[in-house]
Amino acid sequence: MDKAQVDALIRAMLKTGERVSDLLFITGKTALLEVDGLLIPFPVSADGSPITSAFIDALAEHITAKDPRLLSDYDSTGSCDCSYVVEGLARFRVNIYRENNHRAIVMRKLQAQVPSLADLGLPAVFPQIVKEKHGIVLVTGATGSGKTTTLAALISELNRTQPIHIVTLEDPIEFLHPHIRAAISHRELGRDFYSFAQGLRAALRQAPKAILVGEIRDRETMEIALTAAETGHLVFSSLHTINAGQTINRILGFFSQDEEEQVRYRLSDTIRYIVSQRLIPKSPDGRLLITEVLGNSLRTRETIRYGESEGKTFHEIIDAATSFGWHSFDHCVLKAFEANEITEETAMLYCSDKGKVRRQLDLLNKRTGREPEAPPTLKLQVKPQITAQFSPPPESTESVPAGQSAIRRVIQPRPQPK
Repeated sequence: MDKAQVDALIRAMLKTGERVSDLLFITGKTALLEVDGLLIPFPVSADGSPITSAFIDALAEHITAKDPRLLSDYDSTGSCDCSYVVEGLARFRVNIYRENNHRAIVMRKLQAQVPSLADLGLPAVFPQIVKEKHGIVLVTGATGSGKTTTLAALISELNRTQPIHIVTLEDPIEFLHPHIRAAISHRELGRDFYSFAQGLRAALRQAPKAILVGEIRDRETMEIALTAAETGHLVFSSLHTINAGQTINRILGFFSQDEEEQVRYRLSDTIRYIVSQRLIPKSPDGRLLITEVLGNSLRTRETIRYGESEGKTFHEIIDAATSFGWHSFDHCVLKAFEANEITEETAMLYCSDKGKVRRQLDLLNKRTGREPEAPPTLKLQVKPQITAQFSPPPESTESVPAGQSAIRRVIQPRPQPK
């Protein structure tokens, strides 16, 4: 399989729709496209037969170009990451992994243009995030929730507004930023450095003011990121967590229990923002980005140091600081519902405090005159009642005294002692 064949296949797959996010190749299945979070089959052959292991092997060998590092990663860990470019069309982040003793491939389509904060429609607090001079900014969320895209928009805003040196450490490089006001050094894992910890340690000697770490995966990387933030650098990174509380717990999990108190104090002094995000179904189609933003304040630092407790949770801190632009998922969900971007059912599915959001939705419906969505109809299936048939007892020839039951209790006389 050569580049012309591979590029022609990818072009044909991407022509099926504008919102294709991933291409999947799994043995015994037709090729698949992911559109708005749902998989759609794409027949590679004329008869629509499933793709074979030999087809995927040939595709994988072309993508990796038999790179020794990638082959070593695949043999030792069962997967490897790389990038692939179709000239004039798109760039892809590729993961090749072992599945039931066969190879499988997932190709994530990357945006051709570096997004801006305005392009993503992010809230007004995001331009304030890049004005920080040092500390850690974490963007968190599930896989495929757009963390890398948000980080790219933040770096783009820095590039547009500040004449500084920015170092990015990625696996692989997903966005190539042009040099505007900032100077940007793009470094890729495996090609320019061999571990995030090593790359981050080296970055401290490269005179950056801001550092982007694609993902914090281990204790060593987290510890160096804390050190970089403490020495006057602004560090951007991502974690696979869904909210601020889980993010703090995940970081503490990198360290031993004896180190927890010290790490809590370091985090309270260095964390500037924790941005969590989700992609939810948009009405009538597509997906909508909603975010939750926690900033740094006296209450935030205290809660990080001593942990969450009744009346001192990150959710309550966010709700009390909306004047700073901080907001919760529930705030975004209600705002999207009011703008008719999502349905009432979607709002209830993706909110955090269902009781509170239910009351707010009822108030919105009442104020705007909208009829609340009817709950799904429930049908009660009633099984036919079974009536037991009892035969009347045979009539006794003995007379039964009035007022006594017709059921006689027969008592055998006990033998008398001799």
